[in-house]
Order: sequence, then structure tokens, then C-alpha cells
Amino acid sequence: MVAEVKAMRAGGGGATVNTSSIGSLGANPALSAYGATKRALNSLTETAAVTYGAEGIRVNAIAPGATLTEMMQQWETATPGVIAQLVGTTPLGRAAEPAEVAEAAAWLLSDRASYVTGVVLRVDSGAQV
Repeated sequence: MVAEVKAMRAGGGGATVNTSSIGSLGANPALSAYGATKRALNSLTETAAVTYGAEGIRVNAIAPGATLTEMMQQWETATPGVIAQLVGTTPLGRAAEPAEVAEAAAWLLSDRASYVTGVVLRVDSGAQV
């Protein structure tokens, strides 16, 4: 973010989106280090939003739920059934396609979200975490 802020300052402002996870929003003994680092990212996002807002720099994060990425496929290989287990916690009853998560990030980066900063946006089908 240091390099991004430097570039945005030179350009008179801008927006960035960090990638968190719904794993940052609750306890998960199986992924405690992962959740802790993502929780730290949420704090960094909120702090940066307050720090740089006066300069016209918006800082947000997305917190995806189960998304059919390569990482998720590797987790499924190592722990068969994990995708079905995660999908079972979602009201929409399916995992996200990466493009669906990207659309949320694109919105946060756009002028349509010009009054949104310091947000960790859940993109998780309402998953119960």
C-alpha cells in the first residue's frame, strides 16, 4: 500500500481494495494464522482509510467467502468435502465464481463508491461464520 499511496498522492487521490476473507470475521481453529493475518489486514485497511482520506484516497477491503479459486481447489484436494461444507453455510447454496468477487472490488474502485472508505465488504452469500 505504501507504493499505491505514493502513486495516488501524485495523481491527486484514488482508491485501493485489499483482499481479506470471511475467515477474518470469526474463529477458525483450522486456519488460525490465516484468520489472524486477514484480521490484521482489516485493521490496516480501516486505519489507512482514516489516515489518507483527507488526501482523497479511499481504502477498502473485500472479504470473500467460498470462491472457486485455485487455492480453494487445493484445499479441497487436501481436505475432501471442504467446499461442500462451506457451501452448506451459504444461503445461496453455492460458491462464488472469481468474477463475482472481482465485480465487488471493481465497484469499490469505481466512482460509484466515491463515499465508501474503511469498509470490509463481505462477498460471501450471507455465509454464517
